[in-house]
Amino acid sequence: MAKIVLAYSGGLDTSIIIPWLRENYGYEVIAFCADLGQGEELDPVREKAVKSGAAKIYVEDLREEFVREYVYPVLKSGAIYEGKYLLGTSFARPLIAKYLVKVAEQEGAEAVCHGATGKGNDQVRFELTVKALNPDLKIVAPWREWHIKSREDAIDYANAHGVEVPVSKEKIYSRDRNLWHISHEGGNLENPANERKDDVLVLTVPPEEAPDKPAYVEVGFEKGEPVTLDGKPFSPVELLSELNRIGGANGVGIVSLVENRLVGMKSRGVYETPGGTILYRAHEELERLTLDRRTLQFKEQMAVKYAELVYDGNWFTKLRYAMDAFINETQKTVTGSVRVKLYKGSCEAVASTSPYSLYSEQLATFSQDEFYSHKDAEGFINLFGLPLKVQALLDRKIKAEK
Repeated sequence: MAKIVLAYSGGLDTSIIIPWLRENYGYEVIAFCADLGQGEELDPVREKAVKSGAAKIYVEDLREEFVREYVYPVLKSGAIYEGKYLLGTSFARPLIAKYLVKVAEQEGAEAVCHGATGKGNDQVRFELTVKALNPDLKIVAPWREWHIKSREDAIDYANAHGVEVPVSKEKIYSRDRNLWHISHEGGNLENPANERKDDVLVLTVPPEEAPDKPAYVEVGFEKGEPVTLDGKPFSPVELLSELNRIGGANGVGIVSLVENRLVGMKSRGVYETPGGTILYRAHEELERLTLDRRTLQFKEQMAVKYAELVYDGNWFTKLRYAMDAFINETQKTVTGSVRVKLYKGSCEAVASTSPYSLYSEQLATFSQDEFYSHKDAEGFINLFGLPLKVQALLDRKIKAEK
């Protein structure tokens, strides 16, 4: 019997895919589940996969690799998709697909499978990674083949096949969770005219219910990567987990977004990224202190393209490697600490220090100093404004000749 490796989460779609693959392809199904920090969601996956018909299941703890090799590069790039989305699902998919290929090669499988829909971005992210790492593997995408047209249909299929799923027709949000964020789609969120309900939130308290007193946290960075909280060293997983706790308790990191999907349609979702939001604010502030104007501006422009590249699933590409080389060069001096104030959903960097600070208090003040003469500004302005002066004189001449 030929083997296929399924990217398995234990959710609705991947749960029903196991019996579907057996019925329609006759495959021996091997499930692969990546632990990216889903928490209690992972507890039942082994038993559920086997009950659903999987011959074997792999559960791999990838949290450390996820933060070091995927979260941190994107954090250092400053990439934010369409000004709001911190890309939590986008850069998780290439890591899952990388190990999907690894397990397929280990098991001698001829194919891999994912549960992404034909309307979404994840199908692209999974499949581009597979093509980049092992172009010989066959890819099966059930949502592009089967008769199931909706989550309601999927629930009916699950019930008919005795598959337990963590959703119902009354509670039908589609969620994706990892150590960086949790996303919510579907249900009443599909209509942008509907304000999100507080009961959708998992990681974060509603800002109105956050404490009435501000909380402060100081994040220490080395070469653009966070290493300490309030002066104490933390591992990447521990640091992000603790910031999720602190940020979530203060209502930080909730975003409602109507985004442009890669496939050409708009979708509406709610994202919770409490710890990530704190890290972005802190990192941005430290860069403002340590990077010169031209480097900072160029990096901000690149961040837009980097976000598109990650969102579109082009993780394992020469372009991203080249961008990372530039970004890592800029991060050599992004070392220091930033104090962040959290209050009822707001997240503000209020103080920063760095041994590589380009800020000179002596230059910035109005006091007398040896480095800067106010008189020098006159010559600078004359040269800087020369094109404007030449244009004005020409305009005057043309007007006089009419």
